[in-house]
Amino acid sequence: MKMHQRVAEAERVCGHHFERRELIESALTHPSAAEGMPVSASYERLEFLGDSILGAIVARDLFERFPDMDEGGLTQAKISLVSGKMLSSVAERLGVAELIVMGESEKGTGARGMHSALENVYEAIVGALYLDAGYTATHEFVMRTLGPEVSPALARKPISPKSRLQEVTQRELHCGPEYRLVAEEGPAHDPTFTSVVMVEGRRVGRGTGSSKKSSESAAAIDALVSLGYAERDDFEGAGTTN
Repeated sequence: MKMHQRVAEAERVCGHHFERRELIESALTHPSAAEGMPVSASYERLEFLGDSILGAIVARDLFERFPDMDEGGLTQAKISLVSGKMLSSVAERLGVAELIVMGESEKGTGARGMHSALENVYEAIVGALYLDAGYTATHEFVMRTLGPEVSPALARKPISPKSRLQEVTQRELHCGPEYRLVAEEGPAHDPTFTSVVMVEGRRVGRGTGSSKKSSESAAAIDALVSLGYAERDDFEGAGTTN
């Protein structure tokens, strides 16, 4: 499929014609297809912006939709809605998988690589839409695509390691954790990321994973264990630390 066809279908999915075509083109381009090109050529920067915009939209909707839900419930519901599993599922349902431009090095990664790409592209589309159409159109897109998944039951799902660490440090130390990517190794199609988490300027956890997010999750688990707030068995299968 040629890029103009991908763009046309993405615009149909978004319900918006992009004046700045380069934004939606970048949102659909995996980093493996933009090696040697400017950083703006792939979805990474737009993903960063879209992640924040998406979080704000979801938080506001949950706040208004469930006036009797406490902070803990709202937090868990938000985590569930913006999780990689949820976003990749929604993006797949929208047909986004067929629109992503992949480099040769990434085409052999199979389901795992596509799962991560779908999540990232959904967030990048949110970022691109926000820059080109503004908040109202972006809010409408998120509510149309992600809104049907909203349910009070989401509040009962287990909280993520990162959110659990955030709650603990805010409550006990009155400060939040800071994550730092310290290493990226391996080939482009199968990288390994290493992150550390700092609290009050002190390193309290370290973790590795196949994405930045999974390495941060692993670092959060390591921190919760080292600080005495959890046992490693509590997170069996949730991440790799070292």
